[in-house]
Amino acid sequence: MKPAPFVRHVPRTLQQALAMLSQLAGQDGRILAGGQSLVPIMAFRLAKPAHLIDINEIAGLDRLDSDGTALTIGARVRHAAFHGPAVDNPLAALLSYVARHIAHYPIRMRGTFCGSLAHADPASEWCLTAATLGATMIAKSQRGEREIAAADFFEGIMSTALAEDELLAEVRLPLLAADAKFGFNEFSRRAGDFAMASSLVTYRVADGKISEARIGVGGAESSPRRIEEAESALNGQPPGDPAFRAAALAASDAVDPLEDHQTNAEYRRDLVRAVVRRALEHSLT
Repeated sequence: MKPAPFVRHVPRTLQQALAMLSQLAGQDGRILAGGQSLVPIMAFRLAKPAHLIDINEIAGLDRLDSDGTALTIGARVRHAAFHGPAVDNPLAALLSYVARHIAHYPIRMRGTFCGSLAHADPASEWCLTAATLGATMIAKSQRGEREIAAADFFEGIMSTALAEDELLAEVRLPLLAADAKFGFNEFSRRAGDFAMASSLVTYRVADGKISEARIGVGGAESSPRRIEEAESALNGQPPGDPAFRAAALAASDAVDPLEDHQTNAEYRRDLVRAVVRRALEHSLT
């Protein structure tokens, strides 16, 4: 199929883009950056935006830098920007490892980090990353700028706290401690498919005990989130199989799993238990 007719607008400045979005949002105007999520659903006519505001000519939206406390990722930064180290911090290795699991190479060359978050697919690796690490979203409109915490940003399947006239201009990811460990695992039926469940974990070890654990789960519920019950099971324990299995079991018990034509709740709970345990095991490598 082919998309329904639409008008493409190409602003040259951020101010022009925000003015267009303010004017056209009520007419189902959409932002176009990488287009790797929007264009396919337009081709199937699951979305029929009358206007596309293409932000690829706007200088400054490709910003990718650190102020020493957080990594700022602009709205035009591609997935492929994380194939190599993006910052001198353990966060760089985490992002590089996660990026390799996103779809296929051609999609990573075009799709954007911020676009993935704005699309808010529950299976998105970057949505899971933002939720686990406590990212801050910077939304801009003609009305001004506001910061949205990751915990408040994701509101459900492909639903966010962005107003229709707001552009997700950048995302700020906190840097990790120098001694932080991380692990990631996801399960999909085929390489490149959307993950049916995924987990990202980070923690530190002091005096042989785990502290500051963060355990995120994606794909299993309507939005990715941290699982506090699993973190509690991990903190204060020595890293290893007993603690990892306890945290994985706590995570599987805590989720409210999605059910669809591929899975039932019990199966997805099993997946959550597996991906959390494997992510924790990966953290030791």
